[in-house]
Amino acid sequence: MIIESSAPTRVDLAGGTIDIPPLFLFHEGAATVNFAVSLMARCRIETRNDDKIVLESIDRGVSFETSFEHFHELKNEPRLELLAKLVYFFKPATGFNMITESEAPAGAGLAGSSTLNIACIGALNHLVGNRYAPERFIPIAAAVECQVIKVPTGYQDYYSAQYGGVSAIHFAPDGMHREGLAIDTDTLQKRVVVCYTGEPRNSGTNNWEITKRHIDGDKELFDIFEGVRDSSLAIREALLANEWEKVGELLRKAHPHRKRLSPNITTPQMDLLIDKAYANGAIAAKVCGAGGGGCIAFFCEENERENVEKALAEEEGAEVLNWKLCNDGLVVNEVSAEAV
Repeated sequence: MIIESSAPTRVDLAGGTIDIPPLFLFHEGAATVNFAVSLMARCRIETRNDDKIVLESIDRGVSFETSFEHFHELKNEPRLELLAKLVYFFKPATGFNMITESEAPAGAGLAGSSTLNIACIGALNHLVGNRYAPERFIPIAAAVECQVIKVPTGYQDYYSAQYGGVSAIHFAPDGMHREGLAIDTDTLQKRVVVCYTGEPRNSGTNNWEITKRHIDGDKELFDIFEGVRDSSLAIREALLANEWEKVGELLRKAHPHRKRLSPNITTPQMDLLIDKAYANGAIAAKVCGAGGGGCIAFFCEENERENVEKALAEEEGAEVLNWKLCNDGLVVNEVSAEAV
């Protein structure tokens, strides 16, 4: 049996960090807004006729082999830890090779690990006979990733990976709800530049420290997250109304507000790229993910995307990413050996 799966990464427009439990419970109406992009995470599983399990990450250049005799060791295996813990969770009954690959740059802040998590869950679930319904994938992904990073993880990234498209994720005491946003996606693509800074993300925001400070009653943090919530809801409304100038204005105002969470959200290299983009037609900069490196999404003036891309490409280390909006989320297929 050969199983192939893929899932899209994402650009987060608004609401980052507020999606970590229990933070959203303290801010009524908490929401995030993001859109899936065509930088995919992929997983391929091929069953074997022996008891060997071989895990390999192409982009990380790491692989290792084990067997069912040592299956219990996957629980605490440090090599390819996420993959090992997922295999341990699903406990397949046959040997297999599992190969993964991510098209997003390392540490890009585009939810590469969460996206790979969903892609692997889709493939492994198929391997074990579709043991879990798709609505269970996101809770499983969050639980296993929490075991890996050892602190609570945010939820928005799993939704973009599983469902694709443009989304608002709403958080409330009775659960989480994904709202697909029917917007003018052609305009979104024409006005957004995604640039990898050349610096892998290095925990610009320590989300666990922020979570603890919030729970301990930090009034300043509470007010910041009230603003994060309000910005997310306002950007959602502007997108649905196709009010693109307002989208740009809201994103520009959100950047300094979000920097109040941590001065390390941007690096000197990122600040240089932001200044360069603003001088060449960008309206707003949105640091992707936690910041401290990785990618920046730039919202541009109408017809100025090409100028912004050209200016950024001139900067040493920067890479303008080629992306398209990805309307499809997780895809899992069983492939015949003859078709390979």
